[in-house]
Amino acid sequence: MTETSLVQGADHLEPVGSGNGLLKRLLGMREIGLLLIILLVCLVMSFASPYFLTWSNFRTIFLSFSVEGIVVIGMTMLLIVGGLDLSVGSVICFAMVVAGKLFLVGLNPWLASLAGVASAAAIGAAMGIFVVRVGLSHFIASLAAMVIVRGACLLVTQGTPLSLFTLPPEFKFVGQGSLWGVPLVVVIFIVLAVVFDFLLRRATIFRAVFYTGSNERAAEYSGIRTKRVIFWVTVLCSTLAGLAGVIFMARFGSATPQFGVGMELNVIAAAVIGGASLKGGQGSIFGAVLGVALLSLVTSSLILLDVSVYMQDMIKGFILLAAVSVDHLMSQRAAREG
Repeated sequence: MTETSLVQGADHLEPVGSGNGLLKRLLGMREIGLLLIILLVCLVMSFASPYFLTWSNFRTIFLSFSVEGIVVIGMTMLLIVGGLDLSVGSVICFAMVVAGKLFLVGLNPWLASLAGVASAAAIGAAMGIFVVRVGLSHFIASLAAMVIVRGACLLVTQGTPLSLFTLPPEFKFVGQGSLWGVPLVVVIFIVLAVVFDFLLRRATIFRAVFYTGSNERAAEYSGIRTKRVIFWVTVLCSTLAGLAGVIFMARFGSATPQFGVGMELNVIAAAVIGGASLKGGQGSIFGAVLGVALLSLVTSSLILLDVSVYMQDMIKGFILLAAVSVDHLMSQRAAREG
């Protein structure tokens, strides 16, 4: 007699055979496919460059995607709920500028950073109001916010980077320090990723994010306050971007008004590569983490192979196009099968 196990999905329980059925299911998971691609890239690069399999290179890769990965967490949740935020790059910069400016006028760096994160949350709240009250799409609201907030960064700094080298060592430790040899930035990112991944999978209140993104009207009929869900997820996305901003500030000891330009494309690409759907209702934090790790790995590999920076942008663009195309084709297939 074949032993049967129950595997819990997003909304239902599905019987799966314990042998080949489970293996087939695992191989069909987006995350497993990404892991295999990441391992393949690592294998190829280990032969292509003698500097790839070094701790300094992997440390650089971890640092590069950890802070950006904090933003990917928020973006993934917003994509699941059916939204999109084009302003995260500008919001990151604005949080840095606000915190840096307040520090330079004498405010404690921790309080200044808190004010920077709060300002990012306020931007998210403003976008959320325009989406749920006025009826604008996330695309339009965040596009407007991207331009306005970037202009505010330039206005506050007059286009000149803020030098923050007098930040106290205990604050710089957040961006530059290590715990047991692991950069603190990486530790913070891992903790946030694990917490939000667990909440999305297990917490009842966070399941409303999936229900709202899958079918907003049906979610409303079932008693979910979908507009409130959309509003708070929009705020959360901006808040995490603000947190990433102050961590960047602690890491580099400066606040540059041009910082974060184009970052929103990397973040969206990472989330979509990780399985988040542009149509909403689908995605995972773990997949998004693998997506941003893959992009950072590709960037590091291109640098080690001495590929032109302009060619790197083209390659990233093709990766984004491929990710969106795969998402679209999978959505069409699901619609036909449904």
